[in-house]
Amino acid sequence: MEFSYIINKNTVRIFYLFFLMVVCLSCNDKSKNVFSTIIPANSTASEKKPELDLNKTKKKAHEALEFCKGKKMNTDFCILIDMSLHSGVKRFIVWDFKENKIFKKYLVGHGCGQNLWSRDESKDNPDFSNEDGSHLSSLGKYKLGERGRSDWGINVKYLMHGLESTNSNALKRFIVFHSWNMMSDDEVFPEGSPEGWGCPTISNNSMLEIDPIIQKSEKSVLMWIYQ
Repeated sequence: MEFSYIINKNTVRIFYLFFLMVVCLSCNDKSKNVFSTIIPANSTASEKKPELDLNKTKKKAHEALEFCKGKKMNTDFCILIDMSLHSGVKRFIVWDFKENKIFKKYLVGHGCGQNLWSRDESKDNPDFSNEDGSHLSSLGKYKLGERGRSDWGINVKYLMHGLESTNSNALKRFIVFHSWNMMSDDEVFPEGSPEGWGCPTISNNSMLEIDPIIQKSEKSVLMWIYQ
């Protein structure tokens, strides 16, 4: 009886251990399936923030300097706007010709086109046009002209004289450089900057920084909007 009891007891222990192993393996497989369903293997935690291409910017700056020399414009600095970048990162560049480097960087908005005004629907793929009523920004080189009063931001604007066939209607379209209360001082990626009706817009604090610099310029300042 005692020997039989021992055998039965050991059998029960072995069966119990086997049962636990099966349960554990089953739970482990289920947890893997649940995890793989929630987080696919090829997913990324967050979208990578795009960065300014410095080599591209330097090439544009070199071309801009030669243009400014030929047109007798300001050769101390210029404004470069790289619209190939997401609107939630700083793509408005104040380039120092003397030091051959970036002096300031700001966020800048572009035109909404057929999208909703003040939204960011074309934050990474804007369209461009020179047509009146398109509500789109225009690519090309501009000469910043007269400083005047704006109804937006800090109430300062600069007229933009289009110097190329792609932006020749800027004045007719009332495209001006001004600030906007809705624009952020800091990068907002993956969100985009609010979109207006075609004007390059920066934050109020950004305009407070750059406005005195433009005012002090004895020669016209170049603004170049490109992709």
